Amino acid sequence: MSTRRLARELGVSTAAVYTYFGSVEQLRYEVRLDGFARLQSRLEPFDSPDDPVAALAGMVVAFFDFGMLLPHLYRAMFVDRPPEDDDAGAATFERLKAIVQHGVEAGRFTAVTATQAELCAAQVWSMPHGMVTMVLSRAVPADAAREVLVDMASRMAIGYGDDRHAATQSVAPLTAARRT
Repeated sequence: MSTRRLARELGVSTAAVYTYFGSVEQLRYEVRLDGFARLQSRLEPFDSPDDPVAALAGMVVAFFDFGMLLPHLYRAMFVDRPPEDDDAGAATFERLKAIVQHGVEAGRFTAVTATQAELCAAQVWSMPHGMVTMVLSRAVPADAAREVLVDMASRMAIGYGDDRHAATQSVAPLTAARRT
C-alpha cells in the first residue's frame, strides 16, 4: 500500500491522506484496528457460552470465515508486519483466552490449568490463522480447510481434557452446517 496509490484510488490528493492519517504507518494501524473491530463483532455471539467447546469451535470457524470473506483485510491484519508496539489484536486474543478459561472452569478442559489458558489461546489462534494462510496461498482449498478446522476443534477439546463424546456433540452443529 502506498500513499499515492491510495490517493489515486480514492480520487484525492496525497496531502489529504496525510491530513487524515498523518503517515502510511498510521493508516496501516487504522486499517488493522478496523479489521480487528470487524473480527470482534463476528466473535461476539460466542461470548458467555453455555457450551465453551461449541463456542471455541464457533470462534475458530468465524475467524476462518472472516479471512475467506475479506482476504485483503486479513492480509493487512495478519500478514503485513505491524510495528512493534501495535496491539490491535490484543482484545481478540483476550476473547479466545477467556473462552479457554471458561472451558477450564466448566470442567470441560480438565487437562488445562488456569495458568495455561494463554498458551492454549495461542494454540487456538494458530488453527484458523494457519488454515486461512494456507487457503490464501492456494495450498489448500477453502472447503477442505474448513473441514480440517472443525475436526481440529474437536480434537483440540479432547486434547485439553474434554470427553470425546461431549466434544463431538459440541462441534456437531458445525459439521452439519458444512453439509447444508
